Amino acid sequence: MKIHEFQAKQVLRDYGVPVPEGQVATTPAETETIARELGGKVVVKAQIHAGGRGKGGGVKLATSPEEARQFAEEILGMQLVTHQTGPAGQKVKQVLVEVAGDIARELYLGITLDRARGCDVIMASQEGGVEIEEVAASNPDAILRELVDPGLGLLPFQATRLAFALGLEGKAVRAGAKMLMSLYKAYQGTDCSIAEINPLVVTSAGDVIALDAKINFDDNAVYRNKGQEALRDLDEEDPLEVEASNFGLNYIKLDGNIGCMVNGAGLAMATMDIIKLAGGEPANFLDVGGGASAETVENGFRILLSDPNVKAILINIFGGIVRCDRVAEGVIQARTNIDVKVPIIVRLAGTNADIAAEMLEKSGLNFIVGDGLKDAAEKAVEVLS
Repeated sequence: MKIHEFQAKQVLRDYGVPVPEGQVATTPAETETIARELGGKVVVKAQIHAGGRGKGGGVKLATSPEEARQFAEEILGMQLVTHQTGPAGQKVKQVLVEVAGDIARELYLGITLDRARGCDVIMASQEGGVEIEEVAASNPDAILRELVDPGLGLLPFQATRLAFALGLEGKAVRAGAKMLMSLYKAYQGTDCSIAEINPLVVTSAGDVIALDAKINFDDNAVYRNKGQEALRDLDEEDPLEVEASNFGLNYIKLDGNIGCMVNGAGLAMATMDIIKLAGGEPANFLDVGGGASAETVENGFRILLSDPNVKAILINIFGGIVRCDRVAEGVIQARTNIDVKVPIIVRLAGTNADIAAEMLEKSGLNFIVGDGLKDAAEKAVEVLS
């Protein structure tokens, strides 16, 4: 679950990570008032769930409260386009107004899970203020990595070693190590999937401050973290993805035209790969889960057909926990209850697959049945050619 920068900074503040003083505004007048309270020289930052806001015109340095108000008038309501929003952009509904700080150096710091090694990894770089993907592509040696033993957590010597590796000197070494320890506690304490500070700035006085902050929570752990659900901003999420989550479906919209309905995340990934191998483009990732019911399948159909780009639907179900005849019943029910005007290709394998095939054949609903996943994907591509 993504949250806004101002929310992420409050999380960091709660764990003792130094962040700039600031407040959120939803109107130009509020922006001017806050800027005056903060001393006049402030940064006005658009709050959307995307990086690259500065390059898109969503971050402005104001030298007076009046200028802050002017910038807020320009930013609030704008459709901010960055490399992470896509061409449509995202509408800005609030801005973060912060004290403009003294910056001597900009660094990068991030924590996430290294799935290959089964432990958290801290990534740091002296090339702060630049997207970490750009650094990894142009100068991978500039990224420092420190693995964290899950049984021990981040140890003080590791934090100090990273502080020195980042080129910190004098009081900044201790400040940097302390900040790193606090960041890791925030990451662990709130069940983050990623905690990123870019840039992490060092002031001329040797203070180390999180000038920006990105935090994503692990969706599977939100239930045990009181208050996290309230931080969710549905306006920043795709409407279809929000609707799907209300039905307990895992859905991610993509750019293709073949809608996919699959049970199991791994099978869904494989299905999308096979579609691309056959020359097509998947329109989504939709996992209806291992215990898909007739109602679940029908809701899945509604989600898929809400995307106007979907020109065909490929249903790929393996009957392990759920029986294929139960899925077939749901497919037939959904096809009967919903006005489906696109071809439906079905591949069912596993428990009671033969019974399911017979049900589909006798339904009179003109399903296209695939003989295996490869054949089903090729038929889905073929009907659109």
